[in-house]
Amino acid sequence: MVVFQTSTPFSSHHKSTSFFFVFLCVAALGSVFLVWQRNVINGFFVLGGGVPVWESPKLRPVVFDLIDFGGVGDGVTLNTKAFESAISVISKFGNKGGAQLNVPPGLWLTSPFNLTSHITLFLAQDAVILGIQDENYWPLMPALPSYGYGREHPGPRYSSLIHGQNLTDVVITGHNGTINGQGLTWWTKYRQKLLNHTRGPLVQIMWSTDIVISNITLRDSPFWTLHPYDCKNVTIKNVTILAPVYHAPNTDGIDPDSCEDMLIEDCYISVGDDAIAIKSGWDQYGIAYGKPSKNIVIRNLVVRSNVSAGISIGSEMSGGVSNVTIENILVWESRRAIRIKTAPGRGGYVRQIAYRNLTFNNVRVGIVIKTDYNEHPDAGYDPKALPILRDISFTHIRGEGVRVPVRIEGSEEIPIRNVTFQDMNVGITYKKKHIFQCAFVDGQVIGTIFPKPCENFDQYNEQRELVKHAMSQNVTDIDYEI
Repeated sequence: MVVFQTSTPFSSHHKSTSFFFVFLCVAALGSVFLVWQRNVINGFFVLGGGVPVWESPKLRPVVFDLIDFGGVGDGVTLNTKAFESAISVISKFGNKGGAQLNVPPGLWLTSPFNLTSHITLFLAQDAVILGIQDENYWPLMPALPSYGYGREHPGPRYSSLIHGQNLTDVVITGHNGTINGQGLTWWTKYRQKLLNHTRGPLVQIMWSTDIVISNITLRDSPFWTLHPYDCKNVTIKNVTILAPVYHAPNTDGIDPDSCEDMLIEDCYISVGDDAIAIKSGWDQYGIAYGKPSKNIVIRNLVVRSNVSAGISIGSEMSGGVSNVTIENILVWESRRAIRIKTAPGRGGYVRQIAYRNLTFNNVRVGIVIKTDYNEHPDAGYDPKALPILRDISFTHIRGEGVRVPVRIEGSEEIPIRNVTFQDMNVGITYKKKHIFQCAFVDGQVIGTIFPKPCENFDQYNEQRELVKHAMSQNVTDIDYEI
């Protein structure tokens, strides 16, 4: 059935997956409400600095239904041809405003398929797209040019379940329908070393512009969950991303990779690796590719990572990462909350990074900056390609049940410059010295913060008058026993 839409505006509602999820989100968001309200006027966030503005996905003039192309939502029938046929037809509507493909309630088993430009993929309430578990149905693709390596194996890598390249105007949305990668089989084979190629992401869109992903659930990806690669003008909003917090290796939530002008907001992410990891290529391949991640806003998130970190930058950041704002974030029951990770050989830079209004709840290490994350694609990297880390600020940081609030570990060859702390009060669980740990870092502390900062920082009062110079920028008091 083909439906020609009239002037009915686009609307969607988010279906709660469980009472616990609702309770958690309400409690989490409530805990930082007093912080957020400082930036709210008449219900809208006023953040300045060129923050992206959310726009609802556009109305398509034509709507198709997957059933019209032979789709069967029984969880057994393979629907790859139905998806491919529907998308082939939609590709012909590009100069007419595009078209929408409705995925109705049901279990829609499929192997990987490619999107087209000017498409809205709309998942109804109780619609589930299921990735087939047999890797023989997953085509192989070349390694990413900024990685030069399949990430887990040399040579090609498996495709993503939903894939797109060189596209414009792509929307994936719905009434909280689900895309499920059925990753357990992949995770098991990976641990048993039965795979000869790198696992594929759940959703990967490459070299594309004007992308909106909203009001859906992504779960149990074989590898990274949502991977925008070298894309521009990307909005991710009201997305739930789930994977087991243990034994689901490398199931990052969202990995912006060499992306520009990106907004991630109002999401819940609980996965088996980093909830979000901003990247821009790996060692000599990323340096040669030369595409930074920049102009990114991440806000209003609840995230969890028992294995890695809530919000990470790196470690693959060889193209550079700059002008990133991360604010209004709750990280709960996690190994680390905020992490920047790099190493000799990466090259590139991490600079102009602003963290604001962060809340840590039962986190082992709150803030980590690490410069010896020595994992490389091959022996061809240049160990003298040293990354630059500078101009990083942390403002209004709160937490409880944190073992080590801060661990900033620069080195003589990779010092960390101009780090600022202001308005920090984090409750600790380990009463010992060196809970604010530093090595080869300089910067400033403005006002009184808790815990007491290390001596690498100049200290200013609330009026920004110098109170005490740093004892030494190279003081080292890293204590891995806590």
